[in-house]
Amino acid sequence: MPVSVGDKVPDVGLHVMSAEGAPQPVQSGEVLGKGKVVLFAVPGAFTPGCSKIHLPGYIANGAQLKAKGVDTIACVAVNDPWVMDAWAKQQGAGDIVMLADGSGEFTRAMGLEFDGSGFGLGKRSQRYAAVIEDGTITSLEVEPKSGVDVSSCESMLEKV
Repeated sequence: MPVSVGDKVPDVGLHVMSAEGAPQPVQSGEVLGKGKVVLFAVPGAFTPGCSKIHLPGYIANGAQLKAKGVDTIACVAVNDPWVMDAWAKQQGAGDIVMLADGSGEFTRAMGLEFDGSGFGLGKRSQRYAAVIEDGTITSLEVEPKSGVDVSSCESMLEKV
């Protein structure tokens, strides 16, 4: 069952890439549990909708989120930390925390996993965005169909 507004964000292990280029374990509760956070999830780094619309929207409009009091903008995908790091560098996403959910544990804990085997993806995250305030989900927008609409940065600007 998916998490919902009012729930605490799950506290599970994820990875980020360190400045030295090595995967570093982090807890989702630490990264997402302090201040106001906008978290968006994508089915996969380098996939078309994620690379052409979703991540670029947060890169282009991230300053507007920060101006509205957002402390952290984070992106999560069921990818390894090297892929998330390469994608961030290719996209110029230096201000976005790129969270690698390599085993899909966080995605399953959120209750937002889908089977993308038909697209050659395997188990992946649904596309969504959430506002999290001090660890509590205050807004959760899950895309009802393919595409980037309710989880876009433009949409989340109205939620923070």
